[in-house]
Amino acid sequence: MQLKAKACVPGVAALLAVVLTGCSGGSGSGDGSDDSKPGGSGSSNAPAQPGKYRTLPEPCGEVGEDTLDSMLPGIPEIEDPEQREKAYEGTPTVTYDTDRRVGCNWKIESTGASHHLLIDFERVVSYDGSVSDDARAAEVYATKLREAGLSRPSDAPTESTESTKGGASESPDEDDKGEKAGAKPQGGKNARFLDGTATSEPETPPPGLEPRTLSDLGDEAFLDDVLTTATSASRHRTVTVVFRTSNVIVTIEYDEQPGRRTDVPDSKEMQDKAQDLADSLAGEFDE
Repeated sequence: MQLKAKACVPGVAALLAVVLTGCSGGSGSGDGSDDSKPGGSGSSNAPAQPGKYRTLPEPCGEVGEDTLDSMLPGIPEIEDPEQREKAYEGTPTVTYDTDRRVGCNWKIESTGASHHLLIDFERVVSYDGSVSDDARAAEVYATKLREAGLSRPSDAPTESTESTKGGASESPDEDDKGEKAGAKPQGGKNARFLDGTATSEPETPPPGLEPRTLSDLGDEAFLDDVLTTATSASRHRTVTVVFRTSNVIVTIEYDEQPGRRTDVPDSKEMQDKAQDLADSLAGEFDE
């Protein structure tokens, strides 16, 4: 019996040595495999920053009565106080997520013309953790810019570098291709409101008032001006100002149609009013 017990000791010792060696080897290989994983180094990279704005203002309350009187002269002509107050309030646009997009419409008839004003706020959110909300908003803005037949100034800041990290951006080459292949000349797009109302092919705006990019308005901005001659109707003008501030894109569309076919809406006057409103809205976001 004693011999049998002694014979078993070396076997137990050998087995224990194998188990300890296996555990030691497994622990070492585990550390090495964690370091070698492609995603392992990603833990040291901070995710893309969220946008500055998490909510949107109530658009129908963002335009003062004095501004509405100037842009929509038919409102002061309304004699009934209740109807006039309702006209000032505007009509909210249909939206399914007020944290992502909101808008407001005013459409007023006056003795000399009809006016339509629309403001739209869009808060852009990136669902790619490596692409910031600002970068994604810059892409959305760039699409609107190309649709107007315009391009960013050569010295304008872009978010292309940050966007490229996530593989979701459009490179400058792609922008150039889009302009060469599908962009229309300045003032050459069809006037279209965000509610889907389309018009016929427009005429070129007066010299010096052509569609163009704007400086000192948000992070980047542009203005479009379209004069349309509709069949059997008077000509009407649509002035659009779009600007981006961080991850929010603001669109203003201002339309005037005179009552007489021979009248032509004044381009400079409409552009000045639309830009004044844009400056006011941009100031609200900066606060």
